[in-house]
Amino acid sequence: MRKIFTFLCGLALFFGASAQTSVSTTLVKTQTVQATATETTKPAPESISLTETEFDFGKIPQGKPVTHIFEFKNIGTTPISLDNVQASCGCTTPVWNKDVVAPGATSKITVGYNAANEGQFAKPVTITYNGNQSKQIIIKGDVWKTPITSAPENSAVNSLKNEQ
Repeated sequence: MRKIFTFLCGLALFFGASAQTSVSTTLVKTQTVQATATETTKPAPESISLTETEFDFGKIPQGKPVTHIFEFKNIGTTPISLDNVQASCGCTTPVWNKDVVAPGATSKITVGYNAANEGQFAKPVTITYNGNQSKQIIIKGDVWKTPITSAPENSAVNSLKNEQ
């Protein structure tokens, strides 16, 4: 019985030691792969320079859509293309040229806002270009409520008409 117990203890120690070595080897390999991935992953160079990243419309009347044109320049050495220009909601509509922008060339993105609701607003618009790069522009302002009628009725006008 003593021999069987000793044999089982030895077997358990053997498997325990080899399992620890396997885990340690796997851990070292994982850390090496992570370090290599970190060293080789470098951010892509900037290739778009925006003349402005934010525009404030100020106070605008409710019910009157407004637009602003954002200009950008390709400051990289290779042509770029805008893959998508995505607004954060349906009240903001970006329009952009789908043509490739050569190095040193400029292009425009027109962003429209439908001022349907009163109050302050700030709407981000994300520009995605060259597959995986992105920048964000913001439009903001304050929509004031317009009166229901074009002008209040002036009762003094009727009294002036009656005097003549």
